[in-house]
Amino acid sequence: MIIQRILLLGLFWVCLLHPCYTEMLFTRTTDHQPKGFVASPSRVDGKVLHRQKRGWMWNQFFLLEEYTGSDYQYVGKLHSDQDNGDGSLKYILSGDGAGSLFVIDEKTGDIHATRRIDREEKAFYTLRAQAINRKTRIPVEPESEFVIKIHDINDNEPTFPDEIYTASVPEMSVVGTSVVQVAATDADDPSYGNSARVIYSILQGQPYFSVEPETGIIRTALPNMNRENREQYQVVIQAKDMGGQMGGLSGTTTVNITLTDVNDNPPRFPQNTIHLRIPESSPVGTAIGSVKATDADTGKNAEVEYRIIDGDGTDMFDIVTQKNTQEGIITVRKPLDYETRRLYTLKIEAENTHVDPRFYYLGPFKDTTLVKISVEDVDEPPVFSRSSYLFEVHEDIEVGTIIGTVMARDPDSASSPIRFSLDRHTDLDRIFNIHSGNGSIYTSKPLDREISQWHNLSVIAAEINNPRETTRVSVYVRILDVNDNAPQFAVFYDTFVCENARAGQLIQTISAVDKDDPLGGQKFFFSLAAVNPNFTVQDNEDNTARILTRRNGFSRHEISTYLLPVVISDNDYPIQSSTGTLTIRVCACDSQGNMQSCNAEALLLPAGLSTGALVAILLCIIILLVIVVLFAALKRQRKKEPLILSKEDIRDNIVSYNDEVGGEEDTQAFDIGTLRNPAAIEDKKLRRDIIPETLFIPRRTPSAPDNTDVRDFINQRLKEHDIDPSAPPYDSLATYAYEGNDSIAESLSSLESGTTEGDQNYDYLREWGPRFNKLAEMYGGGESDKDAS
Repeated sequence: MIIQRILLLGLFWVCLLHPCYTEMLFTRTTDHQPKGFVASPSRVDGKVLHRQKRGWMWNQFFLLEEYTGSDYQYVGKLHSDQDNGDGSLKYILSGDGAGSLFVIDEKTGDIHATRRIDREEKAFYTLRAQAINRKTRIPVEPESEFVIKIHDINDNEPTFPDEIYTASVPEMSVVGTSVVQVAATDADDPSYGNSARVIYSILQGQPYFSVEPETGIIRTALPNMNRENREQYQVVIQAKDMGGQMGGLSGTTTVNITLTDVNDNPPRFPQNTIHLRIPESSPVGTAIGSVKATDADTGKNAEVEYRIIDGDGTDMFDIVTQKNTQEGIITVRKPLDYETRRLYTLKIEAENTHVDPRFYYLGPFKDTTLVKISVEDVDEPPVFSRSSYLFEVHEDIEVGTIIGTVMARDPDSASSPIRFSLDRHTDLDRIFNIHSGNGSIYTSKPLDREISQWHNLSVIAAEINNPRETTRVSVYVRILDVNDNAPQFAVFYDTFVCENARAGQLIQTISAVDKDDPLGGQKFFFSLAAVNPNFTVQDNEDNTARILTRRNGFSRHEISTYLLPVVISDNDYPIQSSTGTLTIRVCACDSQGNMQSCNAEALLLPAGLSTGALVAILLCIIILLVIVVLFAALKRQRKKEPLILSKEDIRDNIVSYNDEVGGEEDTQAFDIGTLRNPAAIEDKKLRRDIIPETLFIPRRTPSAPDNTDVRDFINQRLKEHDIDPSAPPYDSLATYAYEGNDSIAESLSSLESGTTEGDQNYDYLREWGPRFNKLAEMYGGGESDKDAS
């Protein structure tokens, strides 16, 4: 009964404070008008409204969630004014949870909840109630809806959507800088009591961070937090309901906060002075070494740009910034020379490329260091005074004339001697030579500009003390022109004159060419070697001339060909001239001057014989002659058949080596003594291994009287072959025990040339004939050739 009283008090409070809300839960009765119903008229917009008296005596029901009692929880009671208490009425309940979650006593109308109810699952239930006559089953009251609302209790703690939060904030941020906002949710009813009112507090992370109790915004609590000192922080935030009061439920979450980098640290060189070394032979672009300034920042805040700002080597060296390593690479900008300078000093600056204006007060974001570079000595090859040489010389200079001199020095020592030589691969014809001591280049053969106008030589300079150190230089020799060639006809001229030609008629235009190339250009003059009564030359003064006739009419019967000597002269010094002879044929021409025939024999041929017929006749004659020559050659070849037809046909002094013989004691073939001493050879014997210069006719021996014909034939054939030096086989005399006399040319070997200090004389090679001229030129040169080799 206490619970009923509490429900009645709650109903009184709801009706008193929320009359409209309570009235919404009642359902009007329109179908049935119970006794005692009183209607009072009212007007709305001119219409008369009638207020009906409700027949139900009930109110909205409230039920606490999470009931822990052992009995069913009493919800409320339904009662109709038609109920006289005699049990004639029956109460029926339908709707959400009717019969399972909510049950009603059919006689009394009492409603009970059969189990514990969770408001977070369902906040209210809508049910329908009806009262019927138990016997007739006729409703005595219309069906009406009512609501059972679940009262909330604080049975849910606040929860965060994320168990772990990740956030970041720039280092050196001011106090109160927002980091991140966390939000917890409470499943309890926020409209009833403080069960869902959440308050935030910080359990871990002080004094670095704080949290706003109402909003959950985490902010920085300490000034100038430095990432370089500490980068990671872990903050634990608690959310508590009931407004943070005691007895409230709570939940926690973890926030990992990272301090992000800002450019608050300048670059710093670890050393004030850096020492580097480099050989003087290092080419341009060689990396000497690197410098690096350290920066406590990261990313783009640590990017550094290096530059050379001062020092005595600013023009000799460069520095390049490597972006991936943040190093400054020092490279050679110009060639180094140990003998000129041995030490350079550079002042190098490192500066941040991205500077934050907020931190200018922390000082300049740059640093400097001194770099001392020592140049190390290297044995260098000789150095020529020029990168290349150009010499000009006239083609008519005498052999041995010096055309120019190259100069080189040892950069390591001024007194170190240099040896010069020519690379013979650039002068295969050995036209030039060079003095090994002073580098003077002179000619060793005559020059000819018309053969080669340019000569590209390569001179090698080597240290005598260290021949491996060599340097090459290009020498260009230009051959200047000298007027040493006479002009000649430009082409071969096939000139003819018509028999009916008139005096002054042009029969040929001639021109000339000259291998020389004078500066003012070519200028030729044409004239006749002697006065000619038939033709004359007229100079056109444009390097051409015309050949004109001097009389009327020419006859092939009298003279068929004229020779006209023409003198061609140039205009250079010394003047060169030549005589070219024109062959002028006399030809028969038509009235238009077109040549018809130039042969005098053509007049004697029959009129009906054409040129094609003549060609055919000549071809037939040539074919017959060729056939006759071939037949004679075949017949002669048959006569020259070899005399030895088989192995059995063995002549004197012919040994068959596939037969076993008696060795040296077998002297039947030839005299072995002749092999031991050449003087034992009889002078009167003819040599059959060479063709004799004079043929000796052997004396005729008288023939025997018997078988005269056969004997004469055999003897005649034998004598013919004995005196014929071209008849094989030749007798070869080989002397195995005699070494022979020494050669007058002595030895040509170069094996002992290194042991002799004097120069060998090969002038005798020129006396051996034209076949040894090239060898004489190669080994008969002057002193420079030996030096160059």
